[in-house]
Amino acid sequence: MAQIFSVRTTANREEQVVDFLSANAKKKGIEVFAVIRPHGMRSYIFIETLNRLEAEAAVFEVPYARGVLPEPVPYEEIEHMVETIKKDIRIQKGDIAEIISGPFKREKCKITKVDKDKEEVVVELLEAAVPIPITLKTDALKVIRREDEEDED
Repeated sequence: MAQIFSVRTTANREEQVVDFLSANAKKKGIEVFAVIRPHGMRSYIFIETLNRLEAEAAVFEVPYARGVLPEPVPYEEIEHMVETIKKDIRIQKGDIAEIISGPFKREKCKITKVDKDKEEVVVELLEAAVPIPITLKTDALKVIRREDEEDED
């Protein structure tokens, strides 16, 4: 039965380790079922193999890989990091929002662009003397007024 192991990596080199490890496993004929790089997690990736020996063999001589942790990781512990759940983004261009986190917290802004794939928006602060576009994650905003609601006033 397959097990999941944590692989320590050099910080900010996780993507390269994933690529090198995948190529290494394929070249050596090692059974690697999955290589997981959770978004936002630094210095670690996860590898699904039959046992620790297979994981060690896949990681052997991979640049930026620092080793395999001794114990397998139960899937339940990383499940929240690997499930891809697309949020329904209800933010539209023209909406007025309040920034709820970051250096511009509690500032009111107008949405000028929405990128649903990246879950990002470009906003302009309403109280700013000069409109400067700022890119934020959608979860850093709370919509307080829709553009189509303005017309009804």
